[in-house]
Amino acid sequence: MLRFIAPHNLNPMAQRVLPGAYLIGPDSVPIAGEVVMEQEIVRCEKGTREAAAVALQIDLDAHRLQALGYEKPIIDDIHLRPLGVLTLQTCLLPDRERPYVLTLELARHRIMLFQTKLDEWQVFELPEDTTEIRLLDAARSVFTQALVKSSDPNAAEETSRLGMTALWIAIEATERLALRQARADLQARQDGSLYESIAEDAINAKKSLPVLHPGRGGVVLPTRPALGVSVSPSILSDQAKDALSQGADFVTVPMRWIEMEPIEGEYAYTPTDRWIEWAIRQAKLPVVAGPVVDFRPHCVPEWLYIWENDYETLRDLVYEHMKAVVTRYRRTVGRWTVCSGLHCGEHFKLDFQQMIDLTRICVLVVRKLHPRAKVQVEIVQPWGGYHTADRRSLPPLLYAEMLTQSGIPIDAFSLRVQMGSYRAGQDTRDLMAFSSMLDQYAMLDRPISISGLGCPSGPLSPNEHPERYAQPGSWRGLWNEQSQADWLGAYAALAMSKPYVETVCWHELADPAGATEMRTGGLLDRRMEARPALKEFHDLCSAIVDQRIPNSLQDNQLDREAASTSVGSNA
Repeated sequence: MLRFIAPHNLNPMAQRVLPGAYLIGPDSVPIAGEVVMEQEIVRCEKGTREAAAVALQIDLDAHRLQALGYEKPIIDDIHLRPLGVLTLQTCLLPDRERPYVLTLELARHRIMLFQTKLDEWQVFELPEDTTEIRLLDAARSVFTQALVKSSDPNAAEETSRLGMTALWIAIEATERLALRQARADLQARQDGSLYESIAEDAINAKKSLPVLHPGRGGVVLPTRPALGVSVSPSILSDQAKDALSQGADFVTVPMRWIEMEPIEGEYAYTPTDRWIEWAIRQAKLPVVAGPVVDFRPHCVPEWLYIWENDYETLRDLVYEHMKAVVTRYRRTVGRWTVCSGLHCGEHFKLDFQQMIDLTRICVLVVRKLHPRAKVQVEIVQPWGGYHTADRRSLPPLLYAEMLTQSGIPIDAFSLRVQMGSYRAGQDTRDLMAFSSMLDQYAMLDRPISISGLGCPSGPLSPNEHPERYAQPGSWRGLWNEQSQADWLGAYAALAMSKPYVETVCWHELADPAGATEMRTGGLLDRRMEARPALKEFHDLCSAIVDQRIPNSLQDNQLDREAASTSVGSNA
């Protein structure tokens, strides 16, 4: 049996099943089961006796820090500070009769992750006096104290407190390590030294083809990363145009089925036409289109639900829809996100063969009608927690691997990474967890695009999401406009530093008036007034063009964010 002694403040809600928690098996694949809370014990109910890990939300915010009572500096003048409400995981653990101490196991995984990333990133020369290594040593020291205490059955509370302290320090260390590596990778990518050191024939190849990284895995792209933003066709204003004109490498135009064909057989192209015409003729910006096929509720027209249980008819409708849309825009669109989230089975229930078949149809239609275009498939909920509860779904990495092995001609995989929402898979992860997840998808040996990066500019109301799956979490304090800008700067810059990441796209230019995944996730609010995140977006664009390191990746960025962000709990 896999059980954990939880901290007193793990979850304030009187719910038996912990929302958002899930089990993980070997190779980071979620496995079937439930994570339940009984008094102060977290129990993992799984159908196998194999070793498993658990991922769940932990409150590491200001009031928890005060309760921890850790006042002295960790090292030098670095103190513990609020980290937010984050989803963390343990190592793979075997069943045993005696319960594990949850905070101790979370700290063990985080310390192991630090060491693993040093090896994966080939960081062998990091001096022992660097801040990151000294923080790691501090975390190990406290972890060792907790490990000694854990042998005393009467010291469970003290063990949990020491484990929490070790975890807190280890997260601080890993986030700083992720930023340090991002600085190094982005510099090597911008000046071309990384690509030229790997591509033996880079000059003859005219620096146009990706090459495989011999040490770290994944591809290394010869081009600089591109930063864009998604624009809703219903929002067409001078303020929106000005925001894009000041700095963006491309524009993504979502082609939601409900907007393109609200009535069966009757297409409404005009709003989309206006944006694409402006982007191509006036702004001279490349256009990315899609997802074209997306079965999320706010993307599907009502009339399509009639056929959700008739796959043959649904398949024909998808084919005809793809054909109509691609035929109309093939002269103006350079990249297509053909489908999104088919692996989840969250809305239209598809079996394994239907998921692969429908993806193949979407890709081949574009290949036939627009052979010069780039084609990508969007993966949502990239950590795959949904698979624990829905066994008919496919884990995201397995889905991507199956598409590759099936020989479907995909140029890139795109990831939708949204945090801070009550929706499934949009809980908050720290910088190292984000970086580590991207590295997993790099092993597909395809370029990666971030097709929907986003977070809110203010706390969301649970009443807006009656189907909510978990608390939204937060990163280093409450969600507000400044924390949204800080999050954008850090996460977007980290993603662009990865040598295999081709493009990064912010998920909304402006807050939409209609149904949306995130009410306050835009760079502009509903009055079309700019938020601080827009300035951060433009600064990132300028930094990439000028081939310099963005401010969000500087050494003291985390210290500035801690000082400027309001602290508190979002749970």
